[in-house]
Amino acid sequence: MAQSTVNFRMDEELKKGMEKTCKDIGMSMTTAFTIFATKVNREKRIPFDLTAEADPFFSETNMNRIRRAKANLDAGKGLERELIEVSGE
Repeated sequence: MAQSTVNFRMDEELKKGMEKTCKDIGMSMTTAFTIFATKVNREKRIPFDLTAEADPFFSETNMNRIRRAKANLDAGKGLERELIEVSGE
């Protein structure tokens, strides 16, 4: 199969982060992009959801609230609650 070179620009920190993640997984960035391109070609779509709205759970306000709650629990303040499992009927 003939090979082709693809060049594009991306933020340097984004590239470094992706290189590290790919290395941790045990693959190169070329392999990761080839997997992505293969999946796009097979499925005829971007293989993940794209939205203009961020998940509100991960908003900075909510993450700060979670960090404060964790710090309070770690300091012995606040309440811990047990999770109650509810079986579906």
